[in-house]
Amino acid sequence: MNGVSGRMGYRQHLLRSILAIRDQGGVLLADGRRVQVEPILVGRSEAKLAELAAKHGIENYTTDLDAALADDRWQIYSDFLVTKARASAIKKAIAAGKAIYTEKPTAESFDEALELARLAQAAGIKNGVVHDKLYLPGLRKLKRLIDSGFFGRILSVRGEFGYWVFEGDWQAAQRPSWNYRAEDGGGIVVDMFPHWSYVLENLFGRVESVYARAVTEIPSRVDENGAEYAATADDAAYAIFELEGGITAQLNSSWTTRVNRDELVEFQVDGTLGSAVVGLFGCKIQPRNATPKPVWNPDIADGHDYDGDWIEAPANDVFENGFKTQWEEFIRHVVDDAPNPYDFLAGARGVLLAELGLVSSREGRRVDLPEVSV
Repeated sequence: MNGVSGRMGYRQHLLRSILAIRDQGGVLLADGRRVQVEPILVGRSEAKLAELAAKHGIENYTTDLDAALADDRWQIYSDFLVTKARASAIKKAIAAGKAIYTEKPTAESFDEALELARLAQAAGIKNGVVHDKLYLPGLRKLKRLIDSGFFGRILSVRGEFGYWVFEGDWQAAQRPSWNYRAEDGGGIVVDMFPHWSYVLENLFGRVESVYARAVTEIPSRVDENGAEYAATADDAAYAIFELEGGITAQLNSSWTTRVNRDELVEFQVDGTLGSAVVGLFGCKIQPRNATPKPVWNPDIADGHDYDGDWIEAPANDVFENGFKTQWEEFIRHVVDDAPNPYDFLAGARGVLLAELGLVSSREGRRVDLPEVSV
């Protein structure tokens, strides 16, 4: 586990996924057997690694990535590094013949992301990319609605993601400062568009074009050491995606917005037979035969409770942490040869969408996305 002392690497991948899997006795396989997990922590700071290892009863840690990759005990390499450092480390893991599971984006450029997919295929190694949003309870409920035919013909998708990230002067920022420096791989487009890529293509259809406007709303921020720095990366992006089948998706991503919605991310899906509003957990529906009949009248205050016209969809299932669930699926892929569609090629499509989204913003035009293959 490389980069496990970082925010996502520690909280979601080590604490809530691998250690949770270890504590439950491993991953259940198709034939009823269980395979247990044992992590080795890799990072730059031996002191931080030693502290984490002692805290969680982990025997193995090292600052020597090459030595860990050369050791046959460790079958899976997982990467939670900053984007700038990711591709070079993954190439080492491919050369070592490890199965690989990585955060996204898989690389800084589409060409490099596609190269990783080609190298992994040539080496015959199993590989996976985090697609955590698909495992959120709200989106799993949405997938169930789509599969049931609830929407009829889907017309459009509208999404709002984001919150106010403090500038770091009078209150500490909630995100690391590198996120706001383009030279360090930061920016909301490169962070969020790979998410939107897999969410849209797996729920609604392939993204065929993008029109985006990426902006840097806050030009100066204060880093973890109290030093002011120039924010060179985009912190907000407004985009229209055209999907196969004629569906239009409008998605706003912002670290400079104050939240007035039920959750930090919400999607509204409208179809001929019904609509749904989903977040990380919630899912509200409004079928066609229960849709009110609003009438526009700007001269009279409208006292109708539109929120009350929606029905909360039941869970009808137990949804575990999405990161943990996908980790279990990837381990089954490695050990049991179970299916895994979320591979380096899917990761490359996400990097391509981010890259062309930035092209669209710079040039002020809609950009078509080619189909991607190894």
